[in-house]
Amino acid sequence: ILTRLQQVLTNSACMFPFAVGIWALTAPFDKKKVVLHQFTCFWASVYTWINPLWPVTVRGLEHIQPDTAYVMVSNHLSTLDILVMYRIFRHFKWVSKLENFRVPFIGWNMSLNRYIPVRRGDKQSVAEMMKACSDALEEGSSVMIFPEGTRSKTGRLRQFKLGAFELASATRRPILPIVIRGTGQALPADGFCISGNKIDLEILPPMLPASFEGMEPCDVMDKTRKVFAEALGEDEDTPLINSPYVGR
Repeated sequence: ILTRLQQVLTNSACMFPFAVGIWALTAPFDKKKVVLHQFTCFWASVYTWINPLWPVTVRGLEHIQPDTAYVMVSNHLSTLDILVMYRIFRHFKWVSKLENFRVPFIGWNMSLNRYIPVRRGDKQSVAEMMKACSDALEEGSSVMIFPEGTRSKTGRLRQFKLGAFELASATRRPILPIVIRGTGQALPADGFCISGNKIDLEILPPMLPASFEGMEPCDVMDKTRKVFAEALGEDEDTPLINSPYVGR
C-alpha cells in the first residue's frame, strides 16, 4: 500500500509544476480554468491509461453539449471513480470534501482549478458551497456531485442527498446522470487492493429543466435516483456488485 501511495505522490509531484505553469500562463484570459482542467483530465487519465488492469470504456459523450452547464451527478463506488470521471475530458468543477484540498499536490491542484470545497456537517460551509456552485453554473461551468455523499461499500446504490437537486431546481439547469460500473471491484471502497476489472462510464441523456418544472427538489431527487436504479439494473434482491462488469 505504501509503495502505491508513494508512486501516486511521486507522479503528482512531477505533474504539479506543470499545473502551476498552466495556471499562471492562462490566468489572464481563462477565468473558468478550462485549460488547466483539461490538463488535470490528462493527469488523472494517466493512471488508467498505463494500467492494463483497468480498461475504461466511455459512452454517451454525445449527450454533453459544449455550450451547456450541467449539474452532473454520478453513483460512487470507489476512489477510482474520480480518475475515471476525468476520462470524459469535458469541463466541470468538482464538489469535494474540504480534506481533499489538503492532499499534497493533488489537493493544491484542486484549488488552482477553483473546484468547490465543502465541510461535511457544517451548515455554513454547505451554504457557501451552494453559492459557489450557482456562481460556477452562471459562468458556464458544469458542477460534478456524488449525490450519495460517500462511496458505497456494498455496491448498491445508496440514498441520495438533496443538495444537487436543490441546485438544479434553483438554477433551472439540466441534470446529467453519469453511471459508473466496475470501479468497486477494481479498487474497493474499503481498501487499497488493486484488481483487474473492466470499467464502464455511461453518460445518460440529460434531464432537462422542463422535465422537473414545478417539482419539489425531493421529488426531483427521487426521479433521478430511479433513473440510476434502472440503468444499473438494481432491485431489492440483486446488489450492483453482481453487475456484468465484475471480473471482466
